Amino acid sequence: MTSIFDEDGKNIPVTVIEAGPCVVTQVKTVEKDGYSAIQLGFDDKKDKQCNKAEMGHFKKAASAPKKKLIEFTGFEQGEYNAGDVLTVELFRPDRWVDVRGWSKGKGFQGVVKRHGFSGVGGQTHGQHNRLRAPGSLGASSWPSRVMPGMRMAGRKGNDQIMAISLRVIKLLPESNLMLVKGSVPGPKGGYLIITK
Repeated sequence: MTSIFDEDGKNIPVTVIEAGPCVVTQVKTVEKDGYSAIQLGFDDKKDKQCNKAEMGHFKKAASAPKKKLIEFTGFEQGEYNAGDVLTVELFRPDRWVDVRGWSKGKGFQGVVKRHGFSGVGGQTHGQHNRLRAPGSLGASSWPSRVMPGMRMAGRKGNDQIMAISLRVIKLLPESNLMLVKGSVPGPKGGYLIITK
């Protein structure tokens, strides 16, 4: 994140997003695929990192291989063709967008960090090394099992998160950059999906 100043001198926190150029790698139609959508590709990758099926797919769109492919619906039939390039100029300043991304992965974590448990309590009354333990997990005689949804230790992070209604502050078409107000999910350099 960074910040910029508006015309009134107010400091606005913004996130800089590289939004393009995205190549239309495939156009899906109701007649052929059963639904209408366009597939966009972003971020070039080397030919040696692709298999033959991927190379044939990108050759149909006359495009270099892409690292990330995402489908979008809601476009008119025939509005875009394979090989068309979409840039940041698709968006407008002072409009609202939704940004979807993947949060930072934090690996296998215990219940204190993952769910905010406070542990068993103090170290007195016979407690030994129990400060960050989860405590009881369930009944014994019935149902004699751990119920689904029990909050326990496990993998934390790397979840899909959507930041809704972020205002587009400024567009820089010459470098395909978009400045949105506030923060977006995920690490620096992570992929995002921006929708109007």
